[in-house]
Amino acid sequence: MLTSGTKEDLIEIDELSVLVINDMKKSLIPQWELDYPRLKNFESDVITKSIYVYKVDNKIVGSCTILPENDPPYKTIDSWIKNNSLVIHRMLVHPEYRKLGIAKTFIDNAVTLCKNGKYESIKIDTHLENYKMRNFLKKNGFIELDYLETIDRLAYELVVED
Repeated sequence: MLTSGTKEDLIEIDELSVLVINDMKKSLIPQWELDYPRLKNFESDVITKSIYVYKVDNKIVGSCTILPENDPPYKTIDSWIKNNSLVIHRMLVHPEYRKLGIAKTFIDNAVTLCKNGKYESIKIDTHLENYKMRNFLKKNGFIELDYLETIDRLAYELVVED
């Protein structure tokens, strides 16, 4: 079940983050370190009401932040297709709950928010070596656009049609 994240969810989201970061390290994906994303990031997401959690049996097994685009690194490239966009950040899915459609649910939620908010696209970035996320994004219609040098990430965009 997808819901908005709350202050009461913060510790559980942070624990999920550590689990996902350590799983990435096992897979040799250098996307994140143990200092990011962590509690202070999720606290900010709760304050801005931009974090969503996915629960199974009342346990948080996924988390995702969706914000209007305002990232300085995103302004360093000109290859974006649209300008009025939402951005997905800090998507986490518990390793034991992958391939169950949770990440796709987060994308579908972002598409709905996009349409309801009159946004034109969804943007996201990921590490060059995060082959799992890169494959997922391509499979779900995102187009790889450019390299964000200032944060060492690849930029992706999904244009949302009415």
